[in-house]
Amino acid sequence: MTTLDEFFTGRDESRQLFDALHEAIEDLGDVELRVTKSQVAFRTNEGQAFAWAWMPGQYLRGKTAPLVLTLSLRSRHPSPRWKEIVEPAPGRFTHHLELYAVDNIDQDVRDWLSDAWQAAG
Repeated sequence: MTTLDEFFTGRDESRQLFDALHEAIEDLGDVELRVTKSQVAFRTNEGQAFAWAWMPGQYLRGKTAPLVLTLSLRSRHPSPRWKEIVEPAPGRFTHHLELYAVDNIDQDVRDWLSDAWQAAG
């Protein structure tokens, strides 16, 4: 398994955003992290993943967001802030949000994190 330090090696801007995101998620309660080569999954105590952080620059060329937050919600959220929303299974909507600055992690994002946390429970 990869460590957080290994995952973010050479990507200080992405790490700063991740740390702010992690802090917002910890406000929900106990969270388990699972770090792989491609992403960091946030899981409930029951082991259900509800949010993922990843760096599109690992896969795409050109200018990309330093970090993307992916949330699993029970319905399609209408905010124009989402980069993409897909429905991989009936009643499960995966929302992708590009993060460029710490202040992107505002009250809306905290509310969406809470919704995803509750949907996973």
